[in-house]
Amino acid sequence: MNHTRKNKLMVLEHGYHGNTQLGISISAYKYNHQEGPGRQENVIQVPLPKTFGSTLKDDGQAGNYFADLAISEIDRNKKQIAAFIAEPIVGCGGQVPLAKGYLKEIYPKIREQGGVCISDEVQVGFGRLGDFFWGFEMHGIIPDIVILGKPMGNGHPIGAVITTHEIAKSFESGPEFFSSFGGNPVSCAIGKAVLEVIEEENLQQHAKETGNHLVHLLKEIQSKHCEIGDVRGNGLFLGVEIVDNEGKPNTILASQLKNLLRKNNILISTDGPYDNVLKIKPPLSFTKSDCEVLTQSMLSILTDS
Repeated sequence: MNHTRKNKLMVLEHGYHGNTQLGISISAYKYNHQEGPGRQENVIQVPLPKTFGSTLKDDGQAGNYFADLAISEIDRNKKQIAAFIAEPIVGCGGQVPLAKGYLKEIYPKIREQGGVCISDEVQVGFGRLGDFFWGFEMHGIIPDIVILGKPMGNGHPIGAVITTHEIAKSFESGPEFFSSFGGNPVSCAIGKAVLEVIEEENLQQHAKETGNHLVHLLKEIQSKHCEIGDVRGNGLFLGVEIVDNEGKPNTILASQLKNLLRKNNILISTDGPYDNVLKIKPPLSFTKSDCEVLTQSMLSILTDS
């Protein structure tokens, strides 16, 4: 807003971008919660471009459909939208990869009316996706602002904002912009060490190979158990949507799977608007033998249920 001099923000349904006051105000996952503050007037929410359950194919068809819905909102708010923010794979929405072609249509429309495009890489960045080091690469676009966090410090609290010189220069005017913790040398050393380990241990390639193996095992279970409606994601950022015999969200079974796996000392969680998606985001050191343990436990639970 300081850069564009506009006051509206466009966000995705079920998106999550942090737990600060501002983060909550632009996170549908938070402001739409039954105890949340509700959506503010300057926040424009557009539908999540999720292919599964839409009857549309992820060959550009779903992307075009959902992009048209979002572009209608852009047109209704033309010249007022400061920024559009989205995760390349929406975590709290149920590990949902944005439909192919969606961002390629949305980004130019946001820029045409004077806004900037933000990619939230806090969950998906730093090689976790295997084929891509950053999530925006999978969509063939370049954001104006990239937000980094979590894996950047491997548990140490550190985050960063990457942007253009032009946008960064906007912070030179107005009240001084600073942080008491910005540029901490210890944090910077830790962030550098994490990057070195990712490169030295070839963790991005490891995430790709391990993730592909895990997807293969999960789809084998899916072929035997209709309760697994969808297996999606990239690398070691995967979602398994649990459904009933009619293809509707099966929250109860997802909860049972999660809790029974925990009794077997396997920790996963559930998410999505119906809390029926198993989210699988293990450390990048996760191995193929770990994949076997996880899927054998899942198969045993589903067979006995």
